[in-house]
Amino acid sequence: MRAGEGERRSGPPGEGDRRLGAAELGAGLGERATLVQFSSAFCQPCRATRRTLAEVAEMVDGVAHVEVDAEERLALVRELGIVTTPTVLVLDAGGRVVRRAAGQPRKVDVIAALGAAV
Repeated sequence: MRAGEGERRSGPPGEGDRRLGAAELGAGLGERATLVQFSSAFCQPCRATRRTLAEVAEMVDGVAHVEVDAEERLALVRELGIVTTPTVLVLDAGGRVVRRAAGQPRKVDVIAALGAAV
């Protein structure tokens, strides 16, 4: 995903080995990949990101979009080193984090990032 509009940032050490599942996210994973969006209530870019990720998930078979309220899942936010909303994680079918970006992504960048997961 492009810098400034979904800037790629590195997460905590070992993040690529970290697997997330329904218990942590509050929703099931997609068959092929999952787009996890960390949002907050008054985040304007989060609304546009929600629409973009939902559109991509609808377009690509086996991809799910899960939105996580950062304030409700503060322990997970801290564990993953999330410092801004929106932050998007791309998970593969097993829940492994394969891409991470902060900021509002473009649809084309989200589709490209899915290539690492499927």
